[in-house]
Amino acid sequence: MSPFFLEAVAADNYVAFTFFIGTMAMMAASVFFFLELSNTDKAWRTSVLVSGLITFIAAVHYYYMRGYNLETGDSPTFFRYVDWLLTVPLMCVEFYLITKKSGGTTGLLWKLIFASVVMLVTGYFGETIYRDQSVLWGVISGAAYFYIVYLVWFGEVSKLATAASPAVAKANKTLGWFVLVGWAIYPLGYIVGTPGGLFGVTADALGIGGLNMDIIYNIGDAVNKIGFGLVIYLLSRSESK
Repeated sequence: MSPFFLEAVAADNYVAFTFFIGTMAMMAASVFFFLELSNTDKAWRTSVLVSGLITFIAAVHYYYMRGYNLETGDSPTFFRYVDWLLTVPLMCVEFYLITKKSGGTTGLLWKLIFASVVMLVTGYFGETIYRDQSVLWGVISGAAYFYIVYLVWFGEVSKLATAASPAVAKANKTLGWFVLVGWAIYPLGYIVGTPGGLFGVTADALGIGGLNMDIIYNIGDAVNKIGFGLVIYLLSRSESK
């Protein structure tokens, strides 16, 4: 298909436009994080590097998701889950990295990664493959999500962050809000987008059905991933002082 035709279609395709904005925003954030590595204390370079990797991976996926949307007119659900399967565990790795000095273990790291993978894989099953059993898969995915919330707010991550330093505790609380509020758009989107919706309320009934949900996801992704990285970056500066 001609690239000129695709650009013409994109002119009034707001979903594709948000994919484009997402690509640019994520890539700009990656460049910023990577360039700041040389100005970051050695103890925090890995954390800032991971932040850059998260936004870089997302930028690449957003580029391809925009192309898929322009060519097919469909929501790139598969590619979105591939993006999440790579970036969300890396976001969980950040919790391990900021608590490592106060006793964070690889056991905690694998708990967070395992929970994030279960949350995403079961969510994909319920949203695409086993839609008739979407409630069952949604419950499993939701349980994994709330386990991560528990670890960050009340469990091992919270305790280690408090023991580390006031700056780490403050950063962990901010990241916790991203997980509790920012990530909440994903399970809510899943609930209203699958058969039956939430108490009979579906995405279509709310006026956010189909591709409109992609716009919400795109904005949420940009805020969550870039915001996550900026919190880590500011923490690295605060701890350096």
